[in-house]
Amino acid sequence: MNKRLVILVFLCQLGTAFTLTSNAVQAASTAISEEAEPDKGIHGGRLLRDGDFAVELTIFESGVPPEFRIYVTQGDKLLSPEQVDLNIKLTRLGGIVDDINFKAEDDYLRGDTVIYEPHSFVVSVSAQYKGKNYTWQYDNFEGRTLIEEKVAQAMDIKTETVGSATLHKTVKVFGKLVLPANAKRTIQARFEGEIKRMHVGLGDTIKEGQLLVTIESNESLQSFQIKSPIAGVISQQHANTGEQTGSRTLLEVTQISKLIAELAVFPMDAPLVKQAAPVTLAINGQASTFPSVINGARLPMRDDQARLLLAEIDNTHGQLNEGMFVSAQIEVDTFEVPLAVKRIGLQSFRDFTVVYAKVGEEYEVRMLELGREAGEWIEVLGGIDLGTVYVTDNSYIIKADIEKSGASHDH
Repeated sequence: MNKRLVILVFLCQLGTAFTLTSNAVQAASTAISEEAEPDKGIHGGRLLRDGDFAVELTIFESGVPPEFRIYVTQGDKLLSPEQVDLNIKLTRLGGIVDDINFKAEDDYLRGDTVIYEPHSFVVSVSAQYKGKNYTWQYDNFEGRTLIEEKVAQAMDIKTETVGSATLHKTVKVFGKLVLPANAKRTIQARFEGEIKRMHVGLGDTIKEGQLLVTIESNESLQSFQIKSPIAGVISQQHANTGEQTGSRTLLEVTQISKLIAELAVFPMDAPLVKQAAPVTLAINGQASTFPSVINGARLPMRDDQARLLLAEIDNTHGQLNEGMFVSAQIEVDTFEVPLAVKRIGLQSFRDFTVVYAKVGEEYEVRMLELGREAGEWIEVLGGIDLGTVYVTDNSYIIKADIEKSGASHDH
């Protein structure tokens, strides 16, 4: 056999092996994804059989909290519930076990425990009928997925622990920066004379008491000096060296170490805002925010009926200017809550708002009853326990993984 023929035979064998392997992988994937649906009884519940003995598990929730109602048959005959002893244990994520006993009612056995959401657990059923014991166990998972820790880290999935929180309720308003009423000083000469030297110029930053102008009096021919009454910036210059002072304004000094945020608060929010209410200000072009408090108001209302409330801002470093636009969060209420979660972690699941609890490398929905909202937090009234670790950032990844798995709500 020549070399070319040997290579051709080898490639054919390799192609056949690859095809067989691919088919095997596809068959395995199909087998996993096409798990058989559980048998259903005449009441729509899961049917568990052992020979001709069978129990049908239904979760009943019409007009009552969810509870088990169990129908027992032998052959085609519905057995009297008084003849059967039954117990169900539900093992939830984290090892919590719901131990449910039953009593006879009408033609079924009724569980003594509410089946709270999520209906996600390992179900262990034991029954006794005429001295014979029957047992079954199956997984009934919903809203649950497993993600390896290294994968979760790579996807930047972050978690926090459910606990108490201080919620700060705010209203968002807008406005602009203005100067305080006493921010400007005009500089004039007490006596008319010639400006012998102008020591500062337009835009110069000056200190309180700094020499501004030297003037020679026209009458006495003596020199006198003008010093700045405040620290600030030379914002106007109306005279120069060699000119006569006359009675005019020579300079204007503006103090810029403080600015005022004029915040427009509309009638629906105005009654909520109190004097000295904390304010967080965000200013265009500034990376950081500025804390302040409401410390006054303009008397006239604007034409659109907004009331202008005032908040001082420290501008010691001079990075802010009059006329800049601002947005602000004014705190109108503060309250402590025993349980709260971050809003960023909330997702929808069926008809519920949920977060995803994390136990080890497994994640599972927790259906929440929610209360008051404030900022990044929302109060939790029920559905999750204190100390539960839950997903905050990138919780949508968990949602997508659960939806991909297609776990159903088995009744």
